[in-house]
Amino acid sequence: MEASLVVTILGPDRPGLIETVSQSIADHGGSWQESRMARLAGRFAGVLLVGVDDSQAESLTAALEGLEPQGLKVLVERSVEGDAAAGTRALVLDLVGQDRPGIVRDISSALAQRGVNVIELHTFVSSAPMSGEPLFNATAHLLSPADLRLPELRELLERLADDLMVEITIDEQKGPPSKA
Repeated sequence: MEASLVVTILGPDRPGLIETVSQSIADHGGSWQESRMARLAGRFAGVLLVGVDDSQAESLTAALEGLEPQGLKVLVERSVEGDAAAGTRALVLDLVGQDRPGIVRDISSALAQRGVNVIELHTFVSSAPMSGEPLFNATAHLLSPADLRLPELRELLERLADDLMVEITIDEQKGPPSKA
C-alpha cells in the first residue's frame, strides 16, 4: 500500500537544496508527486506531496527530518486522500489594489463565512504603472459549495472591494480544477 506524505521544508536558500530533499526521497523509493516552492526574502519554502510504499514511510520521514543539521526545517505529515471537491464548484478570484494591511484577512474572512475554501493562493506586490505606489496582486483558486450562488458571492465581494479600494473579479474556473 502507498502512503501519501505532505512535506513542508524551510531553510536558507542555497544551490542543491532541492537535490538534497529529492535524494532522500529517491533513497527510500519515494515518488515526488506535487510541489509548490519559492524563494521568499532569502529563505526557501516549499510544500510537496510524496508517494512512498507504506513500509518506507517511517524511515523516509526520519531521513527528511534528519536534514535539520543541513539547515532545513522539515515537517512531515501523513495524508488521508479524500474527495474534498465533491459537491463543490471551482472558482478563480483575482484582486489588485493599493497595498495595505488586512486585504487577505478581510477577503478570506468573507469567503470562509460562506463556506468557500481557498485551495491555492498566489500573491505579490508590484509597482503601479504611473505612480510607482505598491499594488497588491492576488490570484486564488477556490472551492465553493455548489449551492452558493455566484451572483450573490460576486455582489458581496464587490461591496468588500469598495471598502478595501481594490478591484476583484471572481468567475468559475475554466479547465480542470486545481489538485491542491
